[in-house]
Amino acid sequence: MRKSAIIVVIAAAIVATTASGKVKRRTLGIFQNNVPETETIAPENMEFVYDYSWCNDTTGELSDNFTTDRMLLQIGADGISKFSSYKNLTVDSLLMNLSQEQVADAALEGQLSNGEFMTIFKNYPAGRLTHTEKICMDWFRYEEDMPSLEWELTDSTTNVLGYECREAKCNFRGREWTAFYSEEIPVMEGPWKLQGLPGLIMKAYDKNGHYTFECIGIKSNASRPITIYKVPYNTTSRQKYYDAKNRYDVNPYAYFEAGGHGHITVTDEAGNPALDAYDPIELPFEYIERDWK
Repeated sequence: MRKSAIIVVIAAAIVATTASGKVKRRTLGIFQNNVPETETIAPENMEFVYDYSWCNDTTGELSDNFTTDRMLLQIGADGISKFSSYKNLTVDSLLMNLSQEQVADAALEGQLSNGEFMTIFKNYPAGRLTHTEKICMDWFRYEEDMPSLEWELTDSTTNVLGYECREAKCNFRGREWTAFYSEEIPVMEGPWKLQGLPGLIMKAYDKNGHYTFECIGIKSNASRPITIYKVPYNTTSRQKYYDAKNRYDVNPYAYFEAGGHGHITVTDEAGNPALDAYDPIELPFEYIERDWK
């Protein structure tokens, strides 16, 4: 694994406003020039690729504004699984093969834009679920018991990738979920934290259509190992993780400075300091788990 000093390129942007001028979202694009070391926790057996989308503005003004990513569900023969961004794997691979100068150029050209930093490990450790995620410059990790989802099976069916899938519904963490699972793939797994049906969950969405997962590819004999980053995690609870995530989302520049990472000066189009850049915003969306508060 290549080791080097970390060079961070930061792009600060106010990315969405309403017609009234109200700021809806601020972002910090942070690109690093190295890949953290990893630890192999299980050999892989099967691999499933999902399209993931979530609505980043549910206020009605930008109701069709969705963020998308391609996610990878890896399942090991020993019951351990990992759900993570396929795009991040691609960025990691690119970083491993670029010189320092090439990394800087790639970052400025937008080639190192990451996908979702959320990673979900099921049955790691045994009987537990582990969630890791990078927020700004900080890595977080929490564990919880494997969620017990109370599914209601229905008679409805659909077809995903040529597999007949049956419908099931449940309430989980403040959302009503509909899932379609295939008994032709007899693993009680699925995207994100969804699981517990008599077949792979190939498609799932919440009642409002704000969060959607759909399987678009299968590799039944995969050889990519299941790994976890070896980084200095902030070991925390689900509640405290969401507290940190919310602090960052409502005021990313203040979060960055509070962490001792430096100062950010935000200017308007005329080059004048944007005096309200550090004002907290009201998020125009809800997190996938609505019960966190």
